[in-house]
Amino acid sequence: MATSEPAYEIKEPWTSELVQKRIQELGDWFHNMNLGGVTTAPNHFLGDYPRVKWSRFSVAIPEDLRGKTVLDIGCNAGFYALEMKKRGADRVLGIDSSDHYLQQAKFASEVTGLKIELANLSVYDVADLGEKFDLVLFLGVLYHLRHPLLALDLLRRHVVKDQLIVQSMLRGNCEVEPIEPDYPFEETGIFERSGFPQMYFIEKQYSHDPTNWWIPNRACLEAMLRSAGFDIVAHPEPEVFVTKVSRKEPEVPAEERVEVASCGQGNNRND
Repeated sequence: MATSEPAYEIKEPWTSELVQKRIQELGDWFHNMNLGGVTTAPNHFLGDYPRVKWSRFSVAIPEDLRGKTVLDIGCNAGFYALEMKKRGADRVLGIDSSDHYLQQAKFASEVTGLKIELANLSVYDVADLGEKFDLVLFLGVLYHLRHPLLALDLLRRHVVKDQLIVQSMLRGNCEVEPIEPDYPFEETGIFERSGFPQMYFIEKQYSHDPTNWWIPNRACLEAMLRSAGFDIVAHPEPEVFVTKVSRKEPEVPAEERVEVASCGQGNNRND
């Protein structure tokens, strides 16, 4: 059973009884949060998640976010968005394509008195926001996308002003081999090396979840981030990478840059 420290005080007129009742009404929760002594997902298969994950990389984010704007992509029930507000961020916007999770996040915000903005929006449509944020969180989303590199390109172009924090499930070897600028056509051995960038495609399901599509190894995720125009500045936790926008524009052919710039017009939604 997952246990959680009493991280969030509840505000009047909420009581523990009312909180418990509303948690049950909002259905299954993926984020386990302690709301005034009531936990939202006490039987989470990953334990006290995502707090146990957060505890391993929270030091990589400034304790004082006053004056900063934050975008939480795939915010789920709002755990990370609330943590950013606790650190004093002037504005926190959480987006998700699930109304179910957004209702949970709205409830958590109301109960705790931590004011966050919420919107139903796909990562593929972030251009619609029309602004860039000081800090962008992209946690637990990449492997749920059918087009993960496109998503990173869109983030770089449209919403990341300075810093992007990425967390992704990783599989395969954690070694990272140096990558040469080019390889001859006859070179095939590199594809057998465990430290070469690899992405595993899940045709059906992984961990009983049909939305797990692409799972990279560490070398692949690092390469994708560099390719999209991000410099990795810290790696505080095995699955977490702290990045900053590179001073160099990503080396993407002109015709593909046009496609990236216009992709936000679609109606795709990430699961």
